[in-house]
Amino acid sequence: MKTRAILTSLLFCFCVTALSLAAADGFLGTWKLNEAKSKLAAGVAKNSTVVYTAAGDSVKITIDGTGADGQPAHNEWTGKYDGKDYPVTGDSTSDTRSVTLVNNHTLHVVVKKGGKSTLTAHIVLSADGKTRTVTTTSTDASGAKVTSTAVYDKQ
Repeated sequence: MKTRAILTSLLFCFCVTALSLAAADGFLGTWKLNEAKSKLAAGVAKNSTVVYTAAGDSVKITIDGTGADGQPAHNEWTGKYDGKDYPVTGDSTSDTRSVTLVNNHTLHVVVKKGGKSTLTAHIVLSADGKTRTVTTTSTDASGAKVTSTAVYDKQ
């Protein structure tokens, strides 16, 4: 009986992990910013290329673009879509990001610096998997709310 319960538990854990990875498959690949379809707020960073790759049971997200200061920017994040904070490298404006898989086509991201949320993002994958729309909300230096929408095409 104990063996059966253990095997059932292991099978359940495997299925949950497999379903999470399968749901995330649509985001994997290289995404290029479509500036014509995007509505970027003035003075915000512009992520020109975003690459999602599988990294074992995690996902690695590499971002290249231009920082708010106009200089080239590159940062990386490796983690799971489990809502937990994972470290970011290469980004002076954040220490960690957490990503939550809302459903097969939606991710929710919280970016933090010093443990404090600095930006949230709602990422929606189109039904055909060819477009990714990222709506971000942050606060500028004067305390005003800043919202941007970036549209990406899968390469």
